[in-house]
Amino acid sequence: MSRTVLERFPAGGPRGSWPAEEFASARRSEGLPAEVVMDLESDAFLVVVQQRTAVAARG
Repeated sequence: MSRTVLERFPAGGPRGSWPAEEFASARRSEGLPAEVVMDLESDAFLVVVQQRTAVAARG
């Protein structure tokens, strides 16, 4: 499995604001299995979808 990043959001957003979660929720309503993960190196929230790779699909 591999992950594709759909969007990046800075971790230092305004208090009470959850733009990454809102973006992921909108993608899920479109049928994409989007989830939010934290990238500690860049201090950002990433909205990602898991995708099967050709090798994983055969296994």
